[in-house]
Amino acid sequence: MRECVSIHIGQAGVQTGMACWELLCLEHGIQPDGQLPADRTVGSGDEAANTFFTETGAGKHVPRCLMVDLEPTVVDEIRTGSYRHLFHPEQLISGKEDAANNYARGHYTVGKELIDLTLDRVRKLADQCTGLQGFMIFHAFGGGTGSGLGSLLLERLTVDYQKKSKIEFAVYPSPQVATAVVEPYNSVLCTHAMNEHSDVAFMVDNEALYDICFRTLKLTTPTYGDLNHLVSAAMSGVTCCLRFPGQLNSDLRKLAVNLIPFPRLHFFMIGYAPLTSRGSQQYRALTVPELTQQMFDAKNMMCASDPRHGRYLTAASMFRGRMSTKEVDEQMLNIQNKNSSYFVEWIPNNIKSSVCDIPPKGL
Repeated sequence: MRECVSIHIGQAGVQTGMACWELLCLEHGIQPDGQLPADRTVGSGDEAANTFFTETGAGKHVPRCLMVDLEPTVVDEIRTGSYRHLFHPEQLISGKEDAANNYARGHYTVGKELIDLTLDRVRKLADQCTGLQGFMIFHAFGGGTGSGLGSLLLERLTVDYQKKSKIEFAVYPSPQVATAVVEPYNSVLCTHAMNEHSDVAFMVDNEALYDICFRTLKLTTPTYGDLNHLVSAAMSGVTCCLRFPGQLNSDLRKLAVNLIPFPRLHFFMIGYAPLTSRGSQQYRALTVPELTQQMFDAKNMMCASDPRHGRYLTAASMFRGRMSTKEVDEQMLNIQNKNSSYFVEWIPNNIKSSVCDIPPKGL
């Protein structure tokens, strides 16, 4: 039940997606070839993993995901990388020529040729699910494939699966750091489609992620691998309640219902805690107040926009690990009372909270 199908589009989508699958394999104890370690029996019905993996008769766990890119190099890295035996070969779709950072090529010309094949594979994945909860789409707004093919796919998914929720993890162009000159055009065109067709969008941008790596994690030369690791940690936190038991459960639909006051205002900022540099890890107490403080810290936001310059409509706090729910509720009340000027006054209780019992891995 409650399965999620992930779709990774374009270079950014495929590479952040790869980081996410590595983390999910680590959390569920699945080896890079999809098998469980020898000490865990096949068919033990690890319900937790079933949200994101299908289990074959031989006990192999295959991710419910699709990697789509209009040029072959990025997907070829997966085909030859250390996780090449994890993915079904049909789930890796690549074209011959890329969209060249051009929205129109991704949406109308080159992307059009791949869309039917992609939707066919999505349908196969959706048919394997007993209770499909929704789709998670990873893509960038600035590239050609991520924006063009991404919005085309979302439009077609809306037609085919109207009732299912569509959640995006979107790499948005940042104010200072840009990898392409035409990012503003692609993102304007793509944002228009996202307003209409997606239910929830988690925004990340490279500038904010670089800042977190520099300031908080004290990495001198951060790479895209480090940035993708931060995105995967956020994605794992958002979906932990689907995968593991908890004292106070939440799922993707609950998140959307509680956080979105108007359908078009569905773009979320992410804050993640605990983030500490290697050197100062041992000096840190992981208490609920400490985590709450870092979670709402402006320097900790994964998009380069300062929440102190605006106001929060709503917020969701998802805690992982063994903790007292009383303490969580107290901290949430405390934050709303102390910072009442940062929350809109026409929504009385702005913060939704959930607690999952299994702590995160790979920090």
